[in-house]
Amino acid sequence: MKALFQHAAITDGVTVRVAVNYLPEQSRVDAGKWFWVYHIRIENGSDQPVQLITRHWRITDGRGMVNFVDGDGVVGEQPLLRPGEAHDYVSGCPLGTPHGSMEGHYTMQRADGSLFEVSIPFFPLAAPATAD
Repeated sequence: MKALFQHAAITDGVTVRVAVNYLPEQSRVDAGKWFWVYHIRIENGSDQPVQLITRHWRITDGRGMVNFVDGDGVVGEQPLLRPGEAHDYVSGCPLGTPHGSMEGHYTMQRADGSLFEVSIPFFPLAAPATAD
């Protein structure tokens, strides 16, 4: 399945693209659980290698409740991207409301050891309206 990237942010030559899809087959609307899958592509357009060290997410549900998620790498990896390389991964997000949003940043490390933050663009989580 080819991802249609709807959102993008560029920081210091590193582009983060996001495609998000609601998954009705993973959701349990009757139990108040909605589920989205998101595909992220990180592209190194800079002139030096960068490594993804940590992630920081801000996940907001439809009631305005904010949850922060921090951790090492992404889906168990800390990819090293040489100039011109890209890294793709897919993950998911459950919510207790049919609408919400995600945004955040990755902490990346350059070859000289310096750290910098790369923005993950804001993207909405929206389940389609259903007729009862």
